[in-house]
Amino acid sequence: MVRQLHQRPPFRAEHLGSLLRPQELLDTKIASEKGEVPQSQLAPVEDKAINDIVETQQKLGYAAISDGEYRRHMFWGTFFPGLEGFDEVTDFETDIFRPYAPDIAAFLEAGHKPGETVLCTGKIKHVGSTYVDQFKYLASRVPQDQVKNLKITLAAPNWYHLRYREGKAYPKDVYSSDDEYFGDIAKAYQVELKILYDAGCRNVQYDDPNLAYFCSEKFLNGFKEDKGNVYSADDMFQKYIKLYNDSFIGLPEDMHVGVHLCRGNFVGSRHFSEGGYDRIAIKLFQELNVHTYYLEYDTERAGGFEPLMHLPPHKNVILGVVTSKFATMEDKEEMKQRVINAAKIIAEGNNISVEAALNQVGVSPQCGFASHREGNAIDWNGMINKLQLVRDIANDIWPNQP
Repeated sequence: MVRQLHQRPPFRAEHLGSLLRPQELLDTKIASEKGEVPQSQLAPVEDKAINDIVETQQKLGYAAISDGEYRRHMFWGTFFPGLEGFDEVTDFETDIFRPYAPDIAAFLEAGHKPGETVLCTGKIKHVGSTYVDQFKYLASRVPQDQVKNLKITLAAPNWYHLRYREGKAYPKDVYSSDDEYFGDIAKAYQVELKILYDAGCRNVQYDDPNLAYFCSEKFLNGFKEDKGNVYSADDMFQKYIKLYNDSFIGLPEDMHVGVHLCRGNFVGSRHFSEGGYDRIAIKLFQELNVHTYYLEYDTERAGGFEPLMHLPPHKNVILGVVTSKFATMEDKEEMKQRVINAAKIIAEGNNISVEAALNQVGVSPQCGFASHREGNAIDWNGMINKLQLVRDIANDIWPNQP
């Protein structure tokens, strides 16, 4: 599918979709969940907040505008609960989870059950998009010729698989194997992407911390020690790549798809895993059929730029060198040099010039500012300063490019 460099989108200055919610929106959502205000009172508050954040992004000079994920509780939204064959459950035993999956481990270590647990209970079928109305409202806020630039973020297709132990992700009398289960997941995404495309969407970003877990030695050791696993971690990673690629079957040529890998971004700027991209780089960059990789690169836990030598010349990488977790500002010149250093490695890997390699590159914060609606340990002004810094870095390296 992906053989030609697809750009505009992505853009030189990007952000990862989720933005801090204004306090009025948070208060109204909580009141609505408690039954203190009707749902009809929540929608206008969401609309106003989205209108304002769209205007903020426009003023900052961003083209791939999102709605801040303001209608969502968590970054992955409601794709899986919206499918026939999936149900959100509140009464479950914790032994259904892989305790070594980094986010699961964090919950269990704190004495909490993992939240928003959704299980396959029957045959999976797409029965209506829970994303498309979010996109349509966002599209109504910009001129028609800018709709193609808008970004909507999607849940990773493996999201409700990796977290569960072997045999716990779906009933064995419903699906006989992972391959059969993944086949219906892929079909559901094919339908979702067509619905979004028909609504004018041309820019989607999958958010997938799970893929980065395969960089974590702690996770890999736990996976190897789990006697219930029927595959190696490498085999599972390969199956996830195939799941993605099958999800893209029939994708129109003018629809841009990217995937964001990070190591967790929970309440209070919590991360869950560590480890560089080295271990997964070849398969990730050369076998996964996406146009763009949005990669976390703000701290040493993400490793160095060396894996980028495996990035093919027809794919983009957006370097998340600016942290979204804390307000402390990076040095602009130092970040520019880091981007140049990354381009040098891409150039070496493909035997091209640094200038040509830079054409494959953009810059962003390393993750969203509010993957969970409560947000990171950064205030509104801190977020704006970070977004402005990203835009300034891009302006200096790629003058007059969006």
